[in-house]
Amino acid sequence: MKRYLVIVSLVIIMIFMGQYAVGQSFKFGHINRNELIQAMPEFDSARATLEKLSTELSNALEMLQVEYNNKADAYLKESKTLTDLVRQTKEQELQDYQNRMQTFQMNAQNQLQEKQVELFNPITTKADKAIKDVGKENGFIYIFDTSPGGQIIYFDETKSTNIMTLAKAKIGLK
Repeated sequence: MKRYLVIVSLVIIMIFMGQYAVGQSFKFGHINRNELIQAMPEFDSARATLEKLSTELSNALEMLQVEYNNKADAYLKESKTLTDLVRQTKEQELQDYQNRMQTFQMNAQNQLQEKQVELFNPITTKADKAIKDVGKENGFIYIFDTSPGGQIIYFDETKSTNIMTLAKAKIGLK
């Protein structure tokens, strides 16, 4: 009998909670932010610019590699006939050239990353602003990003409670 009363009580509570939630009319939204960004015309031109820079840097590195290989082949062919001092000097030149190539490669990667940030930050900022504006204009409480690694993009602070102080109090923090 007690079990029956508990079940009936839970059903009644769930019915009232459901009616309360329906009366609130919470609006949640979702969007694949990456898909939105890729649909923007600025994305294609930024990607093309980045690919062009990447190709230029790759070609320059390839030319350096070819030049290094030529110098290394020439050294290997004549190394048997060189004196110790000349051999050491040529080996040092090859080592210096290899170091320059590594430095170029690191600088190229940094330049590529900086250019990516420069090109794509305005695009992502524009997309985020559009999502937030849509959220405000249409009364959404939360808008979730459904792209891989997505997060909450927008939430209405007036309709959502930040529970940080409650959680801190619960674990004894001030």
